[in-house]
Amino acid sequence: MIAIRNLFWGFVLTCIFQVTLFAQSRSLQIRLQEANQQAVLGATLQLTDRADTTRKLYALSDTAGKAVFSIAAGHSYRLVVTSVGYKPIRREPLPGVGQAAVTLIMTPDNVQLQAVSVTAAKALVRQEDDKTIVDPEPIAATSTSAYELLEKTPGLFLDPDGNVYLSSTTPATIYINGREQKMSAADIASILKSLPPNSIARMEILRTPSARYDASSSGGIVNIVLKKGISLGLTGSVNAGFNQGRFGNQFVGLNLNNSQGKRSSYLNLNYTRRNLYEQVQTNRAFAPDSILRQDAYTTYPAQVFYAGYGLGFELSKKWDLNLDGRFSWNESSSSASNSNQISQISTNRLASDNLNLTDGSNRMLSISQGLNTKYKIDTLGSELITDVSYNFTGNRGDQVFSTQYLQPEGATTFGDGNFDSQRHLITAQSDLKYKLSKSITLETGVKSTWQNFTSQQNYFSLINTQRLPNTARTNAFEYRENINSGYAQVSKTFGLFMLKGGLRLENTNMDGHQRIPTDTSFKINRTDLFPYVYLSRRVAKIAGYELRSYLVYRRSITRPAYDYLNPAARYVDQYLYDRGNPALRPQFTENYEVNISVEDRPLFAIGQNNTRDIFTNVVYQDPTNRSLAYRTYDNLGTNKETYFRLLAGIPPIKRYFFVFGAQYNHNQYSGVYENKPLNFSRGSWSFFTYHSLKIDPRSTVTLNGFIRTRGQLQFYELSNFGGLNLSLNRKFMDNKLLVTFTANDIFFTNFYEFTLQQGSVSATGLRRNDTRRFGMTLRYNFGVRKKEERVNMFNVDAQPQ
Repeated sequence: MIAIRNLFWGFVLTCIFQVTLFAQSRSLQIRLQEANQQAVLGATLQLTDRADTTRKLYALSDTAGKAVFSIAAGHSYRLVVTSVGYKPIRREPLPGVGQAAVTLIMTPDNVQLQAVSVTAAKALVRQEDDKTIVDPEPIAATSTSAYELLEKTPGLFLDPDGNVYLSSTTPATIYINGREQKMSAADIASILKSLPPNSIARMEILRTPSARYDASSSGGIVNIVLKKGISLGLTGSVNAGFNQGRFGNQFVGLNLNNSQGKRSSYLNLNYTRRNLYEQVQTNRAFAPDSILRQDAYTTYPAQVFYAGYGLGFELSKKWDLNLDGRFSWNESSSSASNSNQISQISTNRLASDNLNLTDGSNRMLSISQGLNTKYKIDTLGSELITDVSYNFTGNRGDQVFSTQYLQPEGATTFGDGNFDSQRHLITAQSDLKYKLSKSITLETGVKSTWQNFTSQQNYFSLINTQRLPNTARTNAFEYRENINSGYAQVSKTFGLFMLKGGLRLENTNMDGHQRIPTDTSFKINRTDLFPYVYLSRRVAKIAGYELRSYLVYRRSITRPAYDYLNPAARYVDQYLYDRGNPALRPQFTENYEVNISVEDRPLFAIGQNNTRDIFTNVVYQDPTNRSLAYRTYDNLGTNKETYFRLLAGIPPIKRYFFVFGAQYNHNQYSGVYENKPLNFSRGSWSFFTYHSLKIDPRSTVTLNGFIRTRGQLQFYELSNFGGLNLSLNRKFMDNKLLVTFTANDIFFTNFYEFTLQQGSVSATGLRRNDTRRFGMTLRYNFGVRKKEERVNMFNVDAQPQ
């Protein structure tokens, strides 16, 4: 809306006008001591300005346990204190920051690590600059994979195809360890289902990423950061469990972390055996007086082996080197039964009845290898990071299918096919962050990606005992992509304000070539600019809690994936097929957002996404045969999405805390479909919540769930749906063993009915999955810390105040 844009820019100008109010520096003394008032010397203190987290101050406590900082008056700070032989201290925000001196008590730690225990609940969701940080620990124990963990994260929505949505009708882009996974939604979902949840350190949600990130993220970014060897000595865990719905899942895994001196390493191994089902029922107008009723039931048994590893080396005080890699082998199969009946509406007479049976197998190999170096330029935080990675994904499988004609009775038809696809992706990027001063930071970098995708599908039909090529299904497709980019952005703090502005340049080169069944090709070569503006300031302080506002503007692009462009027809059943659209143009989105956080926890946001040339999954009637329909993608028009989001709860204190949120999305679409105007306006609500109650020092019960009302998925209108999950954790064996009982989708409400009214296409239906499951997980934690000599405790890379 114009009003929101006016509000956005009016607020920006107001904030910029007020930046002339500069804060004064003052001295803050922090004293560290034990409970008996004995001073703690040689401790490392890190103070982070919460208005600009790139600004960090360091100090060592002296023989009196004191450390002195020069800080800006009125600012809020985050403090981390570490010392060998003591438990770390984390204060956010730092209590007593308005005083001249603060005294903190440090608790001695055992030399040998007997168990991994949580002494205080962490915040499930917190805000850090322009990204939301989700701590997966509270929900990892109740999940069997990273995919399930995303499903239970407040504010995220996953559709049945594996797409992740934040606050936009465009799916989010998935990153792992800061690297984009350029795969189809189905392949990414397969990778996430093989990733063990307790291997994840945190999830970063960027609804409006800065110029540092690829512009191809209109729907935002979800970055999954994996754990690394950060503990002293050897630590790890073994876990095993199962859950049971209509079908059962079983899994077992091992995690090892090791850190010795300047070297660290980690190893994750996981094996999963799973099965699930999907049921899709559809009623589609077939002719003026006919209706096609379809009921498809498919099972997906699979075995997955996953291995992840990492090696880290501190080459010197300035150089760090890290190697990491992942290996995933997914051997799956599917068995589908699809009943198709055509009836006359006026008489309810059955005109046709047939049954499609399809059995398939698929073997997917995914390999990822990365090399990362970091060079610390100075003691202010300037650094140069270079990252190179290679990813390979290979899919190979086969299908056997048949159609039984029950009414009118006819001979059964048979066929089979095989497919082989390979994807190679090489990424190289270098990012420089340079502190021009304590308040000014320059960021710049370059990035190039090269992707090559090949697909070969061969299908055959059995006719009179002869196996003949099926030209309607056989196809071969090649796709190459090269994207080169560069960016520059500057951030500056003005007392209570932090302003960041940047510009990203991206050069896109896409080349697709279909060789079978027809020789077609397409090319896209273009260069685009993408601006970004971010402003943060403190709004007020109420009852000791600090409120900060964040204002963001960005422009982004969504490029069509190779499967959107491939024009080859992909058979679904005898009444429906899929095909790509090589004429598909990229879509562009402008986003405006204003949000407010309380003590680094997101509270409220309002924004708008304006998208042009939006490409949408559409269904057309076949021009030569009305009994056939095909699904494809097309640039149909523009979409204006206005949204607001509210998140509230009790901080993680004492025995109980909870998070509750609500989000409203209103879409106003304007376009042309089948040469006729297509306009609609629709709003939908999403509610989500998370609760944790500590029954006793060893037992915790958690409850989380969501409700989505009047949902929308592309042009599909969805009914109300949601899910409620319950878990109980109990520790045994000196807190080393954690036993978790889970109940997912207790009331079996996580399914939806849908309606499609799109030009000449009218359909209704239902989609259901194997979501109601009950299970148990066992996790045993172990670890040994070697005794550290205190003579080396001053050998730290201290930074000046």
